[in-house]
Amino acid sequence: MNKTEFYQNLDELLELGPGTIKGSELLADLEAWDSMAVLSFIAMADEKYGVNIRANRIAECKSVDDLAAAVCEFQAAPK
Repeated sequence: MNKTEFYQNLDELLELGPGTIKGSELLADLEAWDSMAVLSFIAMADEKYGVNIRANRIAECKSVDDLAAAVCEFQAAPK
């Protein structure tokens, strides 16, 4: 997974300006990160990265980079 592309996809998902997400942001500090954003993120992860991330795994994530790591973790998991 390309992190720059991941950040761009997250910018779009959260309706932020291009280049807003850098990776180190805390999810709690992102005003647009709410329950609807979580559902949209699950759909994005499935559509763009072919992974099915459970909501409880997302709840463990504290930062944008944690989300990226979760996607990578599920991509690497045996199918």
